[in-house]
Amino acid sequence: MSLSEPVSWPRRISEARKIQEQLRTQVITQDKFGKIRTVAGVDVGFEKNGTVTRAAVVVLDYPGLTWREEAIARRATRFPYIPGYLSFREAPPVLAALKKLRIQPDLLLCDGQGLAHPRRFGLACHVGLLADIPCIGVAKSRLIGTHGAVPKRKGDWEVLVDNGEVIGAVLCTRTGVKPLYVSVGHRISLASAIDYVLCCTTRYRLPETTRSAHRLASVIS
Repeated sequence: MSLSEPVSWPRRISEARKIQEQLRTQVITQDKFGKIRTVAGVDVGFEKNGTVTRAAVVVLDYPGLTWREEAIARRATRFPYIPGYLSFREAPPVLAALKKLRIQPDLLLCDGQGLAHPRRFGLACHVGLLADIPCIGVAKSRLIGTHGAVPKRKGDWEVLVDNGEVIGAVLCTRTGVKPLYVSVGHRISLASAIDYVLCCTTRYRLPETTRSAHRLASVIS
């Protein structure tokens, strides 16, 4: 894959915030993709007491969701754990894992936020923009925003709003379980993001993409 990775990554919050403010204007929130034949999930884990960040990416056929390829990359953890700035901690190994793929996925689902972020530039936006790939943020918890009653039936969803702006959706992917927080990453609309997350979800709460990546990111090899 061809990635526009920066020469160096920031170490300070002030530098990271400036980058977020600059890059968020480049995020595309409309459908800019062709036929989806492969989907990929990305997740991140940590090794050696958090000093090493381990990123995993798993590519599946779409719509069959059968395994096609996977990759792991490790990088020294160089940015602290600060909510709202996690992409500077996690994106470097994620991009390194994507570089290892022989198959370029048509759509990427990140375990993290996209536009549902204080500066509208979460991990899914950061990775999607630098990799120039349609990307969706699929988070297990809410970072910001408010919403109506939590949906309880699979396929139901509520808009997630911050300061009067729709920043994502609270989506029920399995009846009777906690919802997921879906938001645009890059080159996709919120409506399409919701549809693809549901299409990638089978019997479990998480879509098969991020579920497979989570297993790979969590197992020490």
